Amino acid sequence: MSANYRIEDNPHKGNKGITRAIRAAVNSWNGLLFAYREESAFRQELFLALILIPIAIFLPVTAVEKILMISSVLAVLVVELLNSSVEAAIDRISFEVHDLSKRAKDFGSAAVMVALLICAMTWGLILYQFI
Repeated sequence: MSANYRIEDNPHKGNKGITRAIRAAVNSWNGLLFAYREESAFRQELFLALILIPIAIFLPVTAVEKILMISSVLAVLVVELLNSSVEAAIDRISFEVHDLSKRAKDFGSAAVMVALLICAMTWGLILYQFI
């Protein structure tokens, strides 16, 4: 940051208190809507979450296992949203093919893959007890 930077000069930092919380909630909701409308991977993972979360709730497993199962599914959605934000930022800069842009997008994709692997391992290890 520049030594001349002052937070008061940032037009996006003027909200405080309940106004900030309300605007943050609206922005979050808008982000979810954009992800649902524009990102097929997010829709697929959301569909998976809508199936897996109720299953986790009703499975006869411990509360900790339920939390791990649900958290691993939600983590996939979180990582997908972050991946989509990286892709949007890269596309905002340029649609030109560039090695660093590809690398950033590939890192985001790899993060989603790791989150999916963690989810699959969590579910697999917990469900293994029923075999």
